[in-house]
Amino acid sequence: MPPVPAAPASAAEETAYLPPVPPVSAAAETAYLPPVPPGPSGRGPAAPPGPPPAPASAAAETAYLPPVPSGPGPGNPPAPGYGYPPPPSYGGPAAGAPSAPGYGYPPAHAAPGYGAPAASASADAQSGARPLPPEAPTGRRARRVGITPATPPAAPAAPAAPAASGGYSTPTTTGNARITDAQRARAEGRSPIIPPGIQPAGLTALLGLLLAAGAAIGPYGLLVPLVLLQAVTAAGWFRLNGMWPARQGIALAFAGGLVADAVLLAVGREHGPAAILGTLGVWVLITVVLQLRSHAPPDERMQGLLATVASAAFAVLAAGHLAASADAAVVGGIAVAVAVAARALPVPPAASVVLALLAAAGAGVAAGGLTGLGAEGALLGLAAGGLALVGLRVASYDYPSRFVHFTAGVALPLTLAAPAVYLVGRILA
Repeated sequence: MPPVPAAPASAAEETAYLPPVPPVSAAAETAYLPPVPPGPSGRGPAAPPGPPPAPASAAAETAYLPPVPSGPGPGNPPAPGYGYPPPPSYGGPAAGAPSAPGYGYPPAHAAPGYGAPAASASADAQSGARPLPPEAPTGRRARRVGITPATPPAAPAAPAAPAASGGYSTPTTTGNARITDAQRARAEGRSPIIPPGIQPAGLTALLGLLLAAGAAIGPYGLLVPLVLLQAVTAAGWFRLNGMWPARQGIALAFAGGLVADAVLLAVGREHGPAAILGTLGVWVLITVVLQLRSHAPPDERMQGLLATVASAAFAVLAAGHLAASADAAVVGGIAVAVAVAARALPVPPAASVVLALLAAAGAGVAAGGLTGLGAEGALLGLAAGGLALVGLRVASYDYPSRFVHFTAGVALPLTLAAPAVYLVGRILA
């Protein structure tokens, strides 16, 4: 059964517990107001002293308003519509013409009743009324007068997500970074050591044959391919260490090789070790002094010092072909050429190493028969071929690139074979 609502209380019951309010007289209500002197009639306040204000004329009311042209003419364009400016032309406002105030609302500094006649503005000012600003036309009326309602600015478009492309990262200021073959091999669990291939092997074989032919001609005939070998060695070692461009380091290492060649030609082959070691010691000292003057961070300075010293050492070491005997230089050049070509054949790695060493020994025997070393040339060919494979392995390591393969991959086998050519040649001689 629903509950019965309680009866509303009367006004007397609501105020039964409130204290009584004493009546207030009219004198008590105005006790705190200042006294007002009576007027002439004794009923109202007295008027302020002075003459009464004169009524403002129509000319005084519009004295500060801009002049209004009398009518349309060549210099007087027709007045805008009552309350609305003229519609803009199809091409927009003319160049240099001031843009009309907002179609919907006037600016804050505009006079009251923007767009209304001066008389109504003065009347509103005297009466204290503030007319509302004209509303912007919408719909069909807006289309009729040529006004397009303002639309809110569009939100900026979000940047497009980078498209996933195989082997490429997002674009940067330095271009797209492509994954190398060695990085892909490491990610797939394979060995990151990639041999230079058949083309660098062919260039190495060609340069080795040029060294052999130059050695058969004489020291100055050997000098031309040797200088080319030293230049390629200096450039390839810096690129193999990830330092490119390093023009000063490459030039310094190449200059060390040239100085070693000049000293060897000046003092003779019998003083080859002293000339090579002396040049190398001087160039290490020059490199250290130049690196001490560098303003690079300590880590970069140490890396540059080690790379420059190693590059200069290899360039000077390549002069061992010039310090060796002519017969040893011929056998060594041919053995390196054959070993590198055999190593590039498409056979399993272990088998290709054995095949390259056997080919180098056989080439040493064949070249020894032509030069007078005889069968002892096999030992020289085997030693030169073994060090050539070491240089080829070094050029294949640590993220090699095509530039590395065609510089370090071409030069390092012949450069590292120079000590074996000199030492074994002196022993066999």
